[in-house]
Amino acid sequence: MAAHSWTRTIGRVSFLNCDPLFHGLDDTWNVLPAPPSWLTGHLLRKDCVLAPIPAADYAKYADELVLIPDIGICSKGEVGSVLLFSKKSLNEMKSIALPSDSATSVALLKHLLELQGLTPTFTEMGPDFDLMLESCDGALLIGDRALESAKKYPSMVQLDLGQAWLKKSGKPMVFGVFAARKDTPREYIIAAHNALESKLTQFENSDEQRNAVINWSISRSDLSYERLDKYFGEVFNRLDDDHLSGLNQFLSDACDLPKGAQFCW
Repeated sequence: MAAHSWTRTIGRVSFLNCDPLFHGLDDTWNVLPAPPSWLTGHLLRKDCVLAPIPAADYAKYADELVLIPDIGICSKGEVGSVLLFSKKSLNEMKSIALPSDSATSVALLKHLLELQGLTPTFTEMGPDFDLMLESCDGALLIGDRALESAKKYPSMVQLDLGQAWLKKSGKPMVFGVFAARKDTPREYIIAAHNALESKLTQFENSDEQRNAVINWSISRSDLSYERLDKYFGEVFNRLDDDHLSGLNQFLSDACDLPKGAQFCW
């Protein structure tokens, strides 16, 4: 019997934050790019063997999914690409537009505001900076749109959610986790994990590979080499013990999943 087509397919967020894992990936792998929350649906439908999905989506589907160790989309303070924009201060915002493409940033923002006793109204919208701020006092943006909007409107950045989480919890934040269905054969998961983790190790240890990744990211954005070099020191794809501690606290506090993360191995 022929293998399922998804056994050589890996989901990939359509942002720059996973470029260290995917640049130069063996072309025997199929890559399925999509916004984070869309990848959750692809994963559940067996369109790919594993994918980076919002940590909040993992909490929602924890009975069906299992996490992959070593890799994720993390920060250790400022993340630079999960930002709340407004001309008003946080306390003055009566309404906030939320993006439709990320569950984790939404859950985290609501949790942080709740801790401060702030109760703005929320409206989910497509992630368009101008349209969001025409309708609401604040706009939450993630990924490349957040990076590029911060470049254009630096004075309007009111909150970096990675920094805010670190200040609140004392722990780093995990925005995205790599997950697979629990019924996926282990050998498929291991093969995909090894392919991605190998690229990450090259990025971490080779100046040549790091430069190649940054230049690849430049070709797909309006950002400079300097900004991207800084960005890949704000966003981390290595899921270490400190990040795991932060992930488990986020899952418990903001997502009502007290059992925390469950890994494939």
